[in-house]
Amino acid sequence: MAKADRLIAMALMAISVYFMIHASALPIGWNGMTGGPGGGAFPFWLSLIMFVSAGGILVRSLRSNVKYSETFFDTDTFKSVVFVVIALLVTVWLITWAGAYVALPLFLIWYLRFFGKHGWTLTVILTVCTPIFLFFFFEVTLKILLPKGLTEPFFVPLYAMFF
Repeated sequence: MAKADRLIAMALMAISVYFMIHASALPIGWNGMTGGPGGGAFPFWLSLIMFVSAGGILVRSLRSNVKYSETFFDTDTFKSVVFVVIALLVTVWLITWAGAYVALPLFLIWYLRFFGKHGWTLTVILTVCTPIFLFFFFEVTLKILLPKGLTEPFFVPLYAMFF
């Protein structure tokens, strides 16, 4: 398991460097002309965060004296991974048809309440707040439109208010 942690951490660090190099082809600082971040800012800084996080995992696995089991996945873990992968595939399909603001809350309800067995209070708070945050962050602040699918007509009044 420690070997897997190290290999995956190094692979993530390598991918992060690759993404940062390619994101640097675009401006990564604040763009005064558009009044927002440059085209490479978001991918560059996310890749840097991923690099630092993977570096932390690598350092932790090198410094740890914990004995890991030899098996990477047991049967229950494998089933959980398969369920989440299937749910993510359904969510991606649903985004193309019903839009991000329908698919993501449905995924959150399933993941938090039914898969994670969290309470309804947390589930409702995150399910309501996440799409609102995504709308203001991507569509209003960054001016990146997320796919709406069938819900597009409901956003016309919001576009009139913010654009």
